[in-house]
Amino acid sequence: MTNQEIIEKTVEFVKSELQHAEGGHDWWHIERVWKNAKTIAQSESVNLFIVELGALLHDIADHKFTDGDESVGVRKTRKFLTSLSVDEDVIDHVEKIMTNISFKGGNFSSAFASIELKVVQDADRLDAVGAIGIARAFNYGGFKGRKLYDPSIKPVIGMTVEQYKNSNAPTINHFYEKLLQLKNRMNTATGRRMAEQRHQFMENYLAQFFQEWDGG
Repeated sequence: MTNQEIIEKTVEFVKSELQHAEGGHDWWHIERVWKNAKTIAQSESVNLFIVELGALLHDIADHKFTDGDESVGVRKTRKFLTSLSVDEDVIDHVEKIMTNISFKGGNFSSAFASIELKVVQDADRLDAVGAIGIARAFNYGGFKGRKLYDPSIKPVIGMTVEQYKNSNAPTINHFYEKLLQLKNRMNTATGRRMAEQRHQFMENYLAQFFQEWDGG
């Protein structure tokens, strides 16, 4: 089976797995990350096959929807890629991308590094900022029944992994706890360039939000 055929099979697999997913973590999120990753990869020396697989499979079973169990997606991925006779070193690399891609509150230190991880991580972070990032934040907040904003609940910057996973703070807090931090956490020059305009869009949105909140 060629790499292209494996990618096509992976697209089918992910679409099937995520057909009932929450709107911010569904197939369309995966497709956007996949597109972002391929765009960023054009300016980097990478194994494009690993980048594409990592982008397509990174959220196959997000821990937010598996009671915090981060091993579910990795197990599904290994079983699926093994069924396609993908090389073990490729499977191992994709698993490491999946395990180390997440933000997790800002205090998570990855024990693994590769340019492929950096590209997929930038691609995923780009989908969390800008107009789509705003839409995804409020979509997920509504899905979890969270408040839009509560001035008495202040953002907590630099949470531990457990604090981040267990937070039920208003959606506006999420901008300060994660989304506005992502621009300065991009790994690649292309990722930083793409994040800049999206970040400014969020800044403008928040300024308008607070103006309206205050009756302006």
